Amino acid sequence: MKKLTPFLISFLLLGAVACQDTAKTTVTAPAPDENPQAPSAETTQAAKEDAQSDTRRRQLNADIRAREERKIATGNGATRSAADLASEVRSKLEANIPNGQLTVNATDDGTVTIAGTVNNQDQLAKIEPLAKEINGVRVVVTKVAIATPQR
Repeated sequence: MKKLTPFLISFLLLGAVACQDTAKTTVTAPAPDENPQAPSAETTQAAKEDAQSDTRRRQLNADIRAREERKIATGNGATRSAADLASEVRSKLEANIPNGQLTVNATDDGTVTIAGTVNNQDQLAKIEPLAKEINGVRVVVTKVAIATPQR
């Protein structure tokens, strides 16, 4: 035990020192005590393109499918919280309607209300079918207007 104690103490000290690094989502993220700087226009545009890319859309749809399959497998597919329902519908719309400015509210009885703006009639027509793909959505109330983006 006497030989093990110094080893354990050194291990704990090493672990404590290693945990001093702040977790960041990106290398360029500011430290907690720094004043954040606004990203450049190029950085903002690159992030927007990534968020709206086909790869991101496939990732979101795969995440939604996995969540749905877990709910069905565990028998929780019929009972869903309003927050969970709203989150899944929002993710589905975000993945499939680029540049849409939409908000999603849900109730425990499966009624989902979607409000905001989309860029064209095709996007407006996609909203209800996409929302109904989520298990637990029974009624979709759409309060969405078409507003072409300003350039």
